[in-house]
Amino acid sequence: MELIQLLTESLGVQESQAEGGAGLLFQLAKDKLGDDDFAKVASYVPGIENLLSSAPEAGGMMGALGGLASAMGGEAAGIGSLMSLPGGFSKLGLDSGMIAQFLPIILSFVQNQGGDEIKNLLENVLN
Repeated sequence: MELIQLLTESLGVQESQAEGGAGLLFQLAKDKLGDDDFAKVASYVPGIENLLSSAPEAGGMMGALGGLASAMGGEAAGIGSLMSLPGGFSKLGLDSGMIAQFLPIILSFVQNQGGDEIKNLLENVLN
């Protein structure tokens, strides 16, 4: 998969870490975008279902707080999703600083595949 290759070569992470990290970010996008908008993004990311299934469940205190905020719904749900990212990256053996390194690579990949509209959809929910 081209995206995973980009992540492993650019960031020096293992394939499983690249898959899990990308999966976490796409899961966040799926949670925040409506079904129609996420389907648009997904149509330009080959193997996105595999990435989503590679994303670890967020755990620890941040994961618990994220789950609580998500359960509250509304804007708190979005905050909860963001709070769960560091826990998920930690489970992959990556520190939370890697989130900021994954984002531009994923956004660039999506832009190359689907253009500015698709990149902007994703960027609006991940930034």
